[in-house]
Amino acid sequence: MTTFALTSRADLTSTANTALNTAARFWFFTAVAGQWIFAFYIAVVYASTAARGDWTAWNKHGLAAGNTLGNAALVAHLLLAATITLSGALQLIPAVRARFPLFHRWNGRIYVLSAFVMGITGLSLVWAKRTFAGAGLQYVAVSINAILILICAAMALRTAMVRDFKTHRRWALRLFLAVGGVWFFRVGLMFWLFINKGPVGFNPKTFDGPFITALTFAQYLLPLAVLEIYMHAQERSNAIGRFATAGLLFVLTIVMAIGIFVATMGMWLPRIKTAEVAPHPPASQTLMTPPLHSIALIVTGEAV
Repeated sequence: MTTFALTSRADLTSTANTALNTAARFWFFTAVAGQWIFAFYIAVVYASTAARGDWTAWNKHGLAAGNTLGNAALVAHLLLAATITLSGALQLIPAVRARFPLFHRWNGRIYVLSAFVMGITGLSLVWAKRTFAGAGLQYVAVSINAILILICAAMALRTAMVRDFKTHRRWALRLFLAVGGVWFFRVGLMFWLFINKGPVGFNPKTFDGPFITALTFAQYLLPLAVLEIYMHAQERSNAIGRFATAGLLFVLTIVMAIGIFVATMGMWLPRIKTAEVAPHPPASQTLMTPPLHSIALIVTGEAV
C-alpha cells in the first residue's frame, strides 16, 4: 500500500511537472509569435516610410524640426523596439543557448545595451510628452516600467558577469517581461476593446480613464507577478500548486492570443499592407468600420 501510494504521488508530481512545462511553452511561443509580428510591423512601417522620406508615422510621436537630441531619442527608441523584441526571444530559447553559446553571449550584450537605451530614451520621451497620450498616473506608471527595465538589465548583466547563471536566468526573464510592457499594453487593450465591443473605462479621445491608468501599471506588474508565481511553482510548489499555476498560464495565454489576433488583424496587418500609418478618424466614424479594424482605430493617439 505504501509503495502504491508513493508511486501514485510520483506519477502525480510527474504529471504536474509536465502540465506546468507545457503551459509555460504554450505561453512563451504564443507571446514570441505576437511579439515578432509587432517587431515586423515596426520595421516595415517605420523603416519603409523613412526610406521614402515620409515622416508621417514618426511625426505622430512628436518628431520636431530642429530638436536634434529629442528626435535622436525618438528614432533610437522606435527602431530599437524591433531589435530588442527579436533578440529577447532568442535569448530565452534553450536550444539556441545550448547550440550557439557565442551567439547567445553577443546577442545578450546587444539585448542588454538596447534595454538600457530603451529605458533611458523612454523616460525622456514620456516626460517630454512626445510618445504618450495619457496623463497623471500614467506617466508615473510608464516611468516605473522604464526604471524596472534599467534595473533588470543591470542585474542580468551583473549576474552573467559573475557566472551566477541560475540567478541570471531569473533576471533575464524579468527583463524580457519588463521590456515587453508596451506590447502587453497593446494586447491587453485590444482584448478589452474586443470583449466590450468598444472603449469602456476610458475616453478614446484623451486616452485617459481608470482602465487605461490601471493597464499602464498592469502591463508590466501583472506579467512580472505571474513570473514569480511560475518560478515559485517550478522550484518549491507541490503538485497541486503546479497544476494551479499551469491552469493560470493556460487561461492567460488564451486571453493573450485573443489580444494578439485582434491587434494583428485590426491594427498591425492593415498598416503592414499599406506600409503607412493613416490618420485616425474620429471615434464616431470607427463604429461604422469593420469590427476588428474599428477596435484598433478607436485607440486615438496610439500610432504603434
